[in-house]
Amino acid sequence: MMEKELELPDQGLVRTLKDLFAGAAGGVAQVLLGQPFDIVKVRLQTTQQYSSALDAATKIYKHEGPLAFYKGTLTPLVGIGACVSVQFGAFHYARRALEAQNTEKHGRHELSYAQYYAAGAFAGISNTFLSSPIEHIRIRLQTQPHGVNRLYSGPMDCVKKLSAHEGVFKGVYRGSAVTLLREAQAYGVWFLTFEYLMNADAQRNKIKREEVSTLKVALYGGLAGEALWIASYPFDVVKSKMQSDGFGGGQKYKSMRDCFRQTWRAEGLGGFWRGIGPTLLRAMPVSAGTFATVEMTMRLIS
Repeated sequence: MMEKELELPDQGLVRTLKDLFAGAAGGVAQVLLGQPFDIVKVRLQTTQQYSSALDAATKIYKHEGPLAFYKGTLTPLVGIGACVSVQFGAFHYARRALEAQNTEKHGRHELSYAQYYAAGAFAGISNTFLSSPIEHIRIRLQTQPHGVNRLYSGPMDCVKKLSAHEGVFKGVYRGSAVTLLREAQAYGVWFLTFEYLMNADAQRNKIKREEVSTLKVALYGGLAGEALWIASYPFDVVKSKMQSDGFGGGQKYKSMRDCFRQTWRAEGLGGFWRGIGPTLLRAMPVSAGTFATVEMTMRLIS
């Protein structure tokens, strides 16, 4: 009887709304935990003035003050909440569609790990329309000069000026192609890793998935975050370079391929991993907090 109820259209809508709400809660947690690490990562990716993550953090604090670590936070606080909401909503939508397909074809609903990756990649691709401009604006705000020389007074001013250069798609949506590649790979690996660890724990301890402790959910979410960045970091470096690049005569990279080529020639393989240290340091608590918040929210509202 319960299975029949879950298949009704209104039940599907309610389930999707719950997924979206839980994802939004996870997104807020993600931004508040990760923003200080993120600004250090972006500075290391886009400039050569810092020798290490510690050097970057020290100089940002010394020259710009503690609030500088939350530069550009308003955009991701609203935007990343929406992005994570879409990620989880799209992932669970794709997961349920694949489960229905498996049931119809094989009489079993369980997903293969290739299907978990595909559902995660679908979530990343679905998210790109939101994440590309949100991250572009955040990067512009994070990398602009400090004080009276700053270029943008806030997110809306940044959108207005980016649009004035080359229009919405070439201005605000610059770097969307590489963002699409990063999102598909990153979230395919993210959800795959988390689902594998959760399923393995449930099988090993002979319990239901929802009985896995919150502490373990956080641990597995943190490990999934490490896997996400290791799998997708070179794409993220290229994205940051393109989205902090100049316009017109000051534009250094003409395309994603050109950015890959120039980075390889100028910095070698290491150029694609610049800033990976603070990124991995950030990934564990941020991803742990995201998954723990989403899981706890889902358990509360289910």
